Amino acid sequence: MRSVFVDNVQLEKQKEFAAFAGEILAARYAQPPKAYVHTYGCQGNVADSEKIEGMLLQIGYELTEDLSEADLVLYNTCAIREHAEHRVFGNVGALKHYKARKKDMIIALCGCMMQQSQVAEKIKKSYPFVNLVFGTHVVHRLPEFIYRVLCGNKVVCIDENEGVIAEGLPIHRDGSFKAWLPIMYGCNNFCSYCIVPYVRGRERSRRQSDILAEARQIIAAGYKEITLLGQNVNSYGNDLEDGSNFASLLRALDAMEGDFKIRFMTSHPKDCTKELIDTIAASRHISHHLHLPFQSGNDDILKAMNRKYTREKYLELVNYAKSKISDLSLTSDVIVGFPGETYEQFSDTLSLIREVKFTSLFTFIFSPRHGTPAEKMDDPVPAEEKGKWFRELLDVQAEVAAGRTAAMKGKVYRALVEEPGKEAGHLCGRTDANVIIDFEGDESLIGQYVNVKVTDSLTWIVKGELL
Repeated sequence: MRSVFVDNVQLEKQKEFAAFAGEILAARYAQPPKAYVHTYGCQGNVADSEKIEGMLLQIGYELTEDLSEADLVLYNTCAIREHAEHRVFGNVGALKHYKARKKDMIIALCGCMMQQSQVAEKIKKSYPFVNLVFGTHVVHRLPEFIYRVLCGNKVVCIDENEGVIAEGLPIHRDGSFKAWLPIMYGCNNFCSYCIVPYVRGRERSRRQSDILAEARQIIAAGYKEITLLGQNVNSYGNDLEDGSNFASLLRALDAMEGDFKIRFMTSHPKDCTKELIDTIAASRHISHHLHLPFQSGNDDILKAMNRKYTREKYLELVNYAKSKISDLSLTSDVIVGFPGETYEQFSDTLSLIREVKFTSLFTFIFSPRHGTPAEKMDDPVPAEEKGKWFRELLDVQAEVAAGRTAAMKGKVYRALVEEPGKEAGHLCGRTDANVIIDFEGDESLIGQYVNVKVTDSLTWIVKGELL
């Protein structure tokens, strides 16, 4: 499938809708109305919300973090786990009371949950006070939707096509020194437990020229860290005709001048190449941190997951990466209790964790998603037993992580200062290896790179002194 780009005629039409909506707002409100945007789920959703906020500002809204003063509430939803969906439904239900006090309030729902037809139908039937529902493929049409709602219409737009790419949308970046940069959308992998390909569509790569242009703007604005986003960044360029791939994109970004770091996620093992690893090893700006989800250490479970690689292949990649990047930091995702998994198979996951020695893990107990093959698989292990496995996995990783942080004592690391620490007068930074480091320092350092010597280690973080 080739990427489909929204043409300039359609984008100009949305600017016209933004102007029309702005005129209605100016006539209706003495002061600019306020919009509250809340994002659930992954960094991809966060990047989408930055475009949504940009369009809302273009229309004439001001942004607020106070729900009680909002004239428009928008929830950008996530469908990756059942718990996330329950939270959204609960929070949407609570909005009924806000709308009872403010009749003109607009309530809008978008994101991955809304791309599922059964969810959109439930919203229409059970939450009639919601004004606007739209899916993942039509975010660029938000000005049109807002205009139609302001004209008194209820709008539901779930496009079943595979999705498009809209360049040039206004962006309101939430951070001042860390920026998200989507390079592609959608997924072709169809892991048996995952809903993403059904709600995000097939893989669609942005043109390399558009990515580089946005990166230059980010660097010029003073951002210190750029995270490239995609469901599977390793397959970037497969749908383009110019021969681009992820390694070539990274080399082009790395060639740019400036004091910044490049991170990326998520990286699928089946598409991770030696060329990519060599590119990271030879780079100036690319972080020596690789997030490479393995999900399970057992080949039979990997096959049932439709992951398309084996334990041996994964370890081969990891060992090659370690041989080329001596200070490589590896993080990963793990699913515990996949349908049909036995304790013996789960033990293979524990042994892989001990062998690789990950810096940290994102760990989940299997959650069935409606519409995926795994939903229909036999799942005889009770939740209580899966909970025991989960705690055992956490204990193993805690032991590994404590060993890694202990080895950092006495060494000096360059860290990006991100926020105030929990203790007064302390700061939290993040090393190139994605390890949090706590140290004394003035808040004026937030957003800057500093050198810190590690003086003590805890299980997940280290403490140090500013040099």
